Amino acid sequence: MNDVATTSQSEPALSESQQTVANVATVSGRGLMHGSEVDLEIRPAPPGHGIVFERSDLNPAVRIPAVVDYAVDRDRRTVLCDGEVVIETVEHCLSALRGCGIDNALLAVTGPEVPLGDGSAAPFIDAIQQAGVSVQDATREVVAITEPIVLEEGGAMLAAFPNGGESFHAIYELDYGSDSDRIPRQAFAFTLSESGYLADIGPARTFSLEEEAASLQEHGLCSHLTPAEALVIGENGPIDNEWRFGNEPVRHKILDLIGDLMLVGAPVCGHFVATRSGHVLNRRMCREIRAQAELQRRNDQLNAGRTMDIRAIQQIMPHRYPMLLVDRVVHVEGNKKAVGVKNVTINEPFFSGHYPGTPIMPGVLIVEAMAQLGGLLLSQTLEHTGKVAVLLSLDKVKLRHPVTPGDQLVLEAETIRASTRTASIRCRSYVGDREAAEAHIRFMMVDADQAIV
Repeated sequence: MNDVATTSQSEPALSESQQTVANVATVSGRGLMHGSEVDLEIRPAPPGHGIVFERSDLNPAVRIPAVVDYAVDRDRRTVLCDGEVVIETVEHCLSALRGCGIDNALLAVTGPEVPLGDGSAAPFIDAIQQAGVSVQDATREVVAITEPIVLEEGGAMLAAFPNGGESFHAIYELDYGSDSDRIPRQAFAFTLSESGYLADIGPARTFSLEEEAASLQEHGLCSHLTPAEALVIGENGPIDNEWRFGNEPVRHKILDLIGDLMLVGAPVCGHFVATRSGHVLNRRMCREIRAQAELQRRNDQLNAGRTMDIRAIQQIMPHRYPMLLVDRVVHVEGNKKAVGVKNVTINEPFFSGHYPGTPIMPGVLIVEAMAQLGGLLLSQTLEHTGKVAVLLSLDKVKLRHPVTPGDQLVLEAETIRASTRTASIRCRSYVGDREAAEAHIRFMMVDADQAIV
């Protein structure tokens, strides 16, 4: 095979509405690594549910969201883990869900691995098509690349660039160097659409060189597979098998990239360029994209205006200068979440005595600022009207980044649980894209006229 770049010209097609499967889709078979016989059911899920796996063979069943926070490092595959519970080789199934436009689904699997099938996304595509797709009454939210991201490791590279947030486009170059006689250098460009995915990417199978397959089996992995059941590349090409495409390996690399990027937690739009990259860089890219999206969300909230200015805050909070540490609240979601701002200036009274040569905001005051925002969030709950949130305890406090004069400290508070007597709040604070501090804070709700402040 010659060194030829093949390009899919299919038009991008991204529905504006969220979608789920219309009926249960079922895929059965053995897993890739351990050969466990498993059944996978792709079940309908409501809008906003996202993609969630469930180990239905456990009692009680354990659910693991398909987001990179739960991904762990494993060779040659993508694995989700929550404590001792793992679900392996999820990338082909996730890729099929993206290719078929599925946003919400519960994937119940009866073992520690997703079925391998033929090593491509085709078994999952077939099951989804048989079950049908249901359009939901909710707008699809996508994550668009807003700034370039470039990752490099060991001769591999994966980069993401903005493209207007309307499509997913990937260019992948595969070059095995000294093994080019068996897998020649190849490149492929692809713009995601359902028809293009089904024809050009979904059927491409996972592959390994003959010595890689032998090494896996020596370590007790993939021992149930023969070359006829898996795409194993020998000196003269596939052993007991045939290529589905002349450049099937590079197409499968794009299949993996599409599947791994589902771990961002929403469809990703952007222009991706990859050279020799794999699951490790894909997972790193997911984390970078999530961090970029989170920073963009905070900036959008800061620029959107204010929900409470300092006068409104003073009507709720008993604190006054210099101990009132929230300048404004820019976003409130009922009693669930709030975002606030503390503008840190050199005129803060604590700077004159706290490391005056190298002024930094005391960590206890960063925690106090987060706690004050938590109190403002709790004030939004009707049953807390006429009450004041008094700090009860702190847990999981981490100070991660110094806050200095001129910084804008962005505060976030999210309710974990709340009752008429107590509440638990998860708090974080940021300077730009860096997390400054985090803490779990418990409050006791007391009548305002009884509060000791």
